[in-house]
Amino acid sequence: MSTVTVENVVLGQGRPKIIVPIVGTTEEAILKAAAEAHDLDCDLIEWRIDWYQDVAAEGAAAALSHKVKKAIQKPLLVTFRTKKEGGEMELSDELYFAIYRDILENGAADLLDVELFMDEAEVAVTVDLAHKKGVKIVMCNHDFFATPAKEEIVKRLTAMNAKGADICKIAVMPQSNEDVLTLLSATVETKKTVKKPLITMSMGALGMVSRVSGEVFGSAATFGAAKQASAPGQVPVGRLRDTLETLKLS
Repeated sequence: MSTVTVENVVLGQGRPKIIVPIVGTTEEAILKAAAEAHDLDCDLIEWRIDWYQDVAAEGAAAALSHKVKKAIQKPLLVTFRTKKEGGEMELSDELYFAIYRDILENGAADLLDVELFMDEAEVAVTVDLAHKKGVKIVMCNHDFFATPAKEEIVKRLTAMNAKGADICKIAVMPQSNEDVLTLLSATVETKKTVKKPLITMSMGALGMVSRVSGEVFGSAATFGAAKQASAPGQVPVGRLRDTLETLKLS
């Protein structure tokens, strides 16, 4: 498997990397969380800009990203999670891509989250611009209601790879323990053909095992909660490193 290196963090090698989300609504709250994140035992920070109340204001997210990056002193993943995939704010596709273009041209992101099922032409333009700017693409899909069949999960991850993702991510909601096994099995299967880091997870308490067993099944990163989780089932970051170390392969 190929790896993705961002600063001193190598995804796809060794223990799964720990990502902690920032979900503040105001600049003050975001920068306070960023300062606290500096001291957390994590590898990357995700700034969920769909929580930011001024995200739609021209240039606001790009400008604030510099302050966030300075405060965290870690690799920064910038994410606008759309409402249809579990995000906080409704936004037109046009504005979604305009904000992303501004962040790529004028912001401080190291990685950018792009949803698989957004407009195909706009996704291609965004991926191309990101790569020209040296920004890695985390392409993703989320199902907060169910777990698709194994073949469908593999198909979606493979599609992300084909669209130029540097890292392919999927999160699904289990309704049974068999659903958790489906997600884990799909991860193992995808690894055979997609030679890029994968981030896969089964959400909620039922799927929590998938968030800590990535080294065994092939997920290169996991999301840990600092104070406020951004998705159901996130393990508190204070416990996460020890758990990953306990489940290590070597």
